[in-house]
Amino acid sequence: MGQAADALDVQPAFLRSLDAADVVQPHRSSGGHRRYSRRQLRLAARLRELFDDGMTLAAAERIVRLEDQLAETRAENAELRRRLGEPTDPTETELEA
Repeated sequence: MGQAADALDVQPAFLRSLDAADVVQPHRSSGGHRRYSRRQLRLAARLRELFDDGMTLAAAERIVRLEDQLAETRAENAELRRRLGEPTDPTETELEA
């Protein structure tokens, strides 16, 4: 956990609070140590950004969930356009980058 906290420039207590709230649930090693995936670290970093912007945990969770849904929908739209032979909307690819 210390390495994850250092990588994100947060206190370990922040990561523990995300775990306690069931927002970011790291895997546990056989010794009980928290092990974070890259996706979990990206999620924790995004939540930290939202907290820094004054969001509550509930609001930050909702924003992240909506961002994920939007990304999935854009990917589905791009795939459907590809299958239909239609040009991809350039604004969608710009926003995903």
